[in-house]
Amino acid sequence: MLIQVTRSKPHQFLASTFRSHTGKLQFTTTTMKEIKTKKSSSVSSPLNPDAKCSSSVQSTPEIEKKYVHRVYDAIAPHFSATRFAKWPKVSAFLNNLPSGSVILDAGCGNGKYLGLNPDCVFIGCDISAPLIQICNDRGHEVLVADAVNLPYRTGYGDAAISIAVLHHLSTEHRRKKAIDELVRIVKKGGHILITVWAVEQEDASLLNKWTPLTGKYLEEWIGPGSPRVRSSSSVTLESIPETEVSVSEEEVKDSSNVSEGKEDCFVGIENGDKTDQQQEYFVPWHLPYHRAEVSGASAGALENGLARKDDNKGAIVYDRYYHVFGQGELERLVSGMKNAVIVDQFFDKSNWCVVLEKTSC
Repeated sequence: MLIQVTRSKPHQFLASTFRSHTGKLQFTTTTMKEIKTKKSSSVSSPLNPDAKCSSSVQSTPEIEKKYVHRVYDAIAPHFSATRFAKWPKVSAFLNNLPSGSVILDAGCGNGKYLGLNPDCVFIGCDISAPLIQICNDRGHEVLVADAVNLPYRTGYGDAAISIAVLHHLSTEHRRKKAIDELVRIVKKGGHILITVWAVEQEDASLLNKWTPLTGKYLEEWIGPGSPRVRSSSSVTLESIPETEVSVSEEEVKDSSNVSEGKEDCFVGIENGDKTDQQQEYFVPWHLPYHRAEVSGASAGALENGLARKDDNKGAIVYDRYYHVFGQGELERLVSGMKNAVIVDQFFDKSNWCVVLEKTSC
């Protein structure tokens, strides 16, 4: 993700970010105010002035572009309308941070955790421009950014969270890089909460509603943990304005076939993993017909194979890519880090979770 930072006027920065889904540049502009941290009365910008276009952006696997980025762009308003309950473990982590802490939310989605602790300063980012627009409309400090190439200055935040994000990254290398970035952006002594979906689901029947990748796309895997989809679509999906969405309780339950308490997640078999469990899945998102046709945006998705109809449920179905984590896998990803240690780890609501502490700069 290329982040261009231009000083506009005192106490204000303009963060212009772009990414390409179609070969054309798409711009998302969000005002980023300079922030006074709890440890200094001086004014500073959270953005990294040396941020450049990373090769990680160019090498984002097609499966993530097609089955994560474009899907969330398309379903953003409906997804946002179903994401309102705060997970107690995340709330407790945020509420226990010292007053004045700067908290960086990497993969903030619709921003439901931004501002949760009124005594702290929150800055969020997400790869989905429509979700970031929803956050911006709610008055949050946000910008479009890639989890494996965060735009923040090294050591800027007092804490960071990554809630239901890593399971959308399709290779172990990218998942490790995302964790490295989370550690980089916090101060020494800062804490990071990471949650991911678990393959050990409390409701085992959910696995039967997901589509395993290895059976359908086995011939297209190009290396350990690196699935590749058959065709690269150049179609960018429009999303329905949030103002046109009102969601019933039944729709919340039906949209993704998961409980509200659990955030978004998936699984994949990797070389060297001591497991025979399937871990790479497509998890469906059901967008009701009457919501999908408000703007007619789903027609192109259906035509280009990015979505399918389910007449029984009266919905357009989008598949989201997940790598669901096995027991111990998240801990193994961070075990070799020289500048962070695990201070807590737990399993809750079908999620594996760790809390890290940065031990050195």
